[in-house]
Amino acid sequence: MTTPRSIPTPVSASDGPSPLDDLLAPFMATATAALDGRAPLLATMVRYHLGDLDSELRPTAPGTSDRGKRIRPAVAMLAAVAAGGSAATAVPVAAAIELLHNFTLIHDDIQDESPTRRHRPTVWRRWSVGQAINAGDALYAAAQLPFFHLAGLGVPPPLILCLLDAFSRTTIAIVEGQTLDLSFEGRSDVSAAGYLDMIAAKTAAILHYAAWAGALLGGANDATADKFAAFGLALGTGFQVRDDALGVWGATAATGKAPADDIRRRKQSLPILLLRERVPPATREELTTIYAAPDINAAGIERVLALLAEYEVPAAIEARVRHFHDQARNALPLATGAGPNTARDQLLGLVGQLAGRTG
Repeated sequence: MTTPRSIPTPVSASDGPSPLDDLLAPFMATATAALDGRAPLLATMVRYHLGDLDSELRPTAPGTSDRGKRIRPAVAMLAAVAAGGSAATAVPVAAAIELLHNFTLIHDDIQDESPTRRHRPTVWRRWSVGQAINAGDALYAAAQLPFFHLAGLGVPPPLILCLLDAFSRTTIAIVEGQTLDLSFEGRSDVSAAGYLDMIAAKTAAILHYAAWAGALLGGANDATADKFAAFGLALGTGFQVRDDALGVWGATAATGKAPADDIRRRKQSLPILLLRERVPPATREELTTIYAAPDINAAGIERVLALLAEYEVPAAIEARVRHFHDQARNALPLATGAGPNTARDQLLGLVGQLAGRTG
């Protein structure tokens, strides 16, 4: 059986080649090779987005490109081991999850008009919106392909079908969440509670799936897998709340995006919704006016930042992050029991790492 020790905690590109990348690479490469056809640009765009090609479209050496945190595949593999199984059995699904996540990023960048991701121009910015849509669509289709390796690893066909069904339903939940997210922009009646329901679908759904699927592949029964899923849901919600904070207060060097980017894009993220709940009616009307403009200028951004500080929203956001990460910490022992479990301990360590992340 693969030991928990063989699954690394996600690292940044500056830390050098990651063993996690080594585990995922064969399955991701096989899936993306399906894009090598009559339109070579398709594979080029996908490999560029994944970090396999540099800005000059040359292959990148291991550890020299920012391929993202790869938290979601790590959760799937660690959950499999924590449930008593082998990480190797979960690797194809982990690769599928990472490909699915990157499909959503390509389309999100289009919808959010984000010019950069991971310190480079986004796919739509470099090749056009239309071509980026093609790249995202192809990446979604490629994300299904790793599942077909599961039978060769001894996974029973009924479980494979169950995992595929849930994978598709997770994708629908993500798109539903994104639809709601876009519909919130420009509105002044969105509540913090409604927003948290949305991110539970959009962002947390894939970590919910990763923990659940990994546990099932590790041999967990349905009840235990649901407990792992609760861990993933709480972890994913906390992750998004931290992202919301970084979208307002994150440093460009860490996030790869402009300062206060979410304010500039008029996103109704959690800091703004909490601010709306705290300010008096006249100030709420001022916020509505600022966010109703086609673009928020530098003065508008500074005003919003000043109000956020005045009404102590940063502290409120930190409290929310702690709340969800505490939920994740409390959920995990319910899934694994209290005995020695190295993979469970690595998952708990991941919770701590994400709680304090700056990018």
